[in-house]
Amino acid sequence: MGSGQVTSSVPEGPAEFQGKHITVAGLGVSGVPAARVLAGLGARVTVVNDGDDERARAQAAELTALGVTVRLGDGATLPEGTELIVTAPGWQPGKPLFAAAAEAGVPVWGDVELAWRLRGLHGGKAAPWLAVTGTNGKTTTVRMLASILTAAGLRTAAVGNIGVSLLDAVLAEEPYDVLAVELSSYQLHWAPSLRAHSAAVLNLAPDHLDWHGSMAAYARDKGRIYEGNRVACVYNVADKATEDLVRAADVEEGCRAVGFTLGAPAPSQLGVVDGLLIDRAFVADRLRSAQELAEVADIVPPAPHNIANALAAAALARAYGVPATAVRDGLRAFAPDPHRIELVAEVDGVSYVDDSKATNTHAAEASLAAYDPIVWIAGGLAKGATFDELVARSAARLRAAVLIGADRALIRDALARHAPEVPVVDLDRTDTGAMLQAVTEAKRLARPGDTVLLAPACASMDMFTNYNQRGDAFAAAVRGLGAGA
Repeated sequence: MGSGQVTSSVPEGPAEFQGKHITVAGLGVSGVPAARVLAGLGARVTVVNDGDDERARAQAAELTALGVTVRLGDGATLPEGTELIVTAPGWQPGKPLFAAAAEAGVPVWGDVELAWRLRGLHGGKAAPWLAVTGTNGKTTTVRMLASILTAAGLRTAAVGNIGVSLLDAVLAEEPYDVLAVELSSYQLHWAPSLRAHSAAVLNLAPDHLDWHGSMAAYARDKGRIYEGNRVACVYNVADKATEDLVRAADVEEGCRAVGFTLGAPAPSQLGVVDGLLIDRAFVADRLRSAQELAEVADIVPPAPHNIANALAAAALARAYGVPATAVRDGLRAFAPDPHRIELVAEVDGVSYVDDSKATNTHAAEASLAAYDPIVWIAGGLAKGATFDELVARSAARLRAAVLIGADRALIRDALARHAPEVPVVDLDRTDTGAMLQAVTEAKRLARPGDTVLLAPACASMDMFTNYNQRGDAFAAAVRGLGAGA
């Protein structure tokens, strides 16, 4: 790790927004709060939005009443006089609006950058950020972290990409002690001056490459989370790419690299020994002593990747000074969100598990590693992914596979190459009713002791509104089996 904090050339503080011409790119969960806050700070705000549907028009009416100018159906043109753009995180860097901004010398921030600069606006002490990113596991880790911090008696919230607006959190009239912040690669791309107390990159695997342009660019944006860290840069010992990002980061003097591992921890690491979560990073004598934090049995579900999430959350909490008892109590109190390795039911000795959130190959591989033997329900929109590595690593665990969705042929071909002995049912349909047929076929193929696992390794939008609806359809189909048993 390097040392020495990087400072931004753009001045901080709310006074700079008074009378400033600011363009907000995109409506939605980040654009509307950003426009509202900026207008309240006295900025002259114009919102540009690609879409012009009923929802956008309703949001536009709300903002217009606050004196905000809204241009629907035109997200490409830079409004005249723009001095700053605040963009929704999903807007790609290659959009014409940003090319025009670069040519005009107009800076571009994301909503996270805006929130970072507005922290402490009410004159109180700004809450430190404990930040988490990674290809998979971000939401679970941040919610685990918030549970641990709460168990320590701290006022906190799980915020950011998790769905709670960071702007709302940093501008809350009752200030927080510390924030557990989930950050996507999109958000990090547009947050140049973010400096967390401590941060973790959980893992790195190809994802969103259509947005970033390359794996190197994706990793570089993920690595921004370590820049300027004050206390700890937490990395995954099993994923060298995360440690490489720590080594490349420019951090404050004294900031430490702290690893987490599913094996026995070395000094400056957290790990697992005899069913216990062990800390050898935040103890007085890292060479000769260790601190027990919790039992693996305190983690639900105790799948390997979920244990890794717990270790990362514990590392960030310990970096903030949280006692070991709070780590244990917070993990015991934590309940995972729906559609994340969720046991739906057991029918005729077969477990049915919903991991609809496994929308890419990396997440699906972690899910598949938690069970054996498996009847695997997979498929959907591949988003440019390939499946050979996933299938090759998981083949020995597969009893059978049932494939659905637009890009199921990619998985079918990978199974033919790397697991030719595994029976495959290829359902040639992409309607929502296909899930009922998939579960029925899986029941036929499964034996007592097996797990029928929905871990699609694909996005859901070819058949469903989102992964939640896909998981709900799976659960409804499974419960129908139980009712008929």
